[in-house]
Amino acid sequence: MDSTLVVFYSYTGVTRRAARLLASQHDFALGEVTDVEPRATWRCVFDSLLRRHPPIRYEGPDPGRFRNVVLMTPVWAYRLAGPMRTFATQYREKLPRAGVICTMNSGGAPNVFRELSHILGHGLIRAGAFTAGGIEDGTATADLVDFGSRLDERPVPQPTVHHFPSVLPMD
Repeated sequence: MDSTLVVFYSYTGVTRRAARLLASQHDFALGEVTDVEPRATWRCVFDSLLRRHPPIRYEGPDPGRFRNVVLMTPVWAYRLAGPMRTFATQYREKLPRAGVICTMNSGGAPNVFRELSHILGHGLIRAGAFTAGGIEDGTATADLVDFGSRLDERPVPQPTVHHFPSVLPMD
């Protein structure tokens, strides 16, 4: 079984840059989730708010071959991006040790962590959030690389979302 696979979805390219950096610094394998249909900004927002599962393509190695899988996703409207929701749902049985990295402008990462834990049916081995600005200007690089170094450490407690009133019940 291989060590770690990084699976990312990127609409603007920020998450793609972060995923490539993480994978290259640790020699992790890389997989990409893409849209089947062209995407517009409003569709991104509606897919997230309505928790839709848009059709996707996945190009990369079989996640079941890896000990760890890091899911990298943008945060849209304080929620999980629809294409990553689809991927996590379709591949959940192959993701027993999943971590997540969110890229965002301002907030919403705890909501994404909670939703992915719910979809997967278990906690995350590691969770991190980075601003798009920190990825673009390089100030997040050291923390991003450190995230990859800590994947095999004891899992971290799951974050709470009680301070984000935009969270809808998952039940």
